[in-house]
Amino acid sequence: MTAKTLFITGASSGIGAETARAARRAGWNVGLFARSEDKLLALVEELGDRALALPGDVTSLDEQNQALAKLRHAYGGVDAAFANAGMGVEAAGTENGDPEEWDKLVDVNIKGLLYTAKAAMPHLKLRKGHMVMTGSAAGRVHLSGSVYGASKWFVHGYAGNLSEEMKEWGGRCTVIAPGMVNTAFFDEEKPDKLQPEDVADAVVFALEAKPRNAVREVFLMPAD
Repeated sequence: MTAKTLFITGASSGIGAETARAARRAGWNVGLFARSEDKLLALVEELGDRALALPGDVTSLDEQNQALAKLRHAYGGVDAAFANAGMGVEAAGTENGDPEEWDKLVDVNIKGLLYTAKAAMPHLKLRKGHMVMTGSAAGRVHLSGSVYGASKWFVHGYAGNLSEEMKEWGGRCTVIAPGMVNTAFFDEEKPDKLQPEDVADAVVFALEAKPRNAVREVFLMPAD
């Protein structure tokens, strides 16, 4: 059986890198997309010849199109894409928020995710493929003034809408919604919270579900 191929944005560290590791263990080829070429190359060295470094900026539709074309050429097709790249903001709330940060947040968390879906869709359609997106518990509750949380509300709404669009041709879409995850997103280690590998396991769970099973959302919370 030919190995399936997964495209991952934000793949150089954290959830993206752990998902690459988990997908490789499950037998997938992985295309690793992020701005940090050095980190991508180090991850490829770790994962072996079924991983491909694809340096690029998620806010560029053209760079994502080029990366997916390279991935398809390398492995014969693309079966799934994981829109994982994201960022937070330093200035919290609305009154004290920084509009320049908002611009960057929208570019990455919303437009970058849309570009991943747009670039991946022609490839996925050929394989009745799977789109996965990193949402958040912050996209399921109201948090005082949280512009970041609002960007994740968009992800949840859009993922549901895309699920309806993709099912017209047999595709699937899943949003992964973790609570607090111990990543570089935070200044201090949070060992008692979710770990990146927990989220990676959820991604692989959704990808490996039987074709009749469209896993629309996986919601993860720290046990405490």
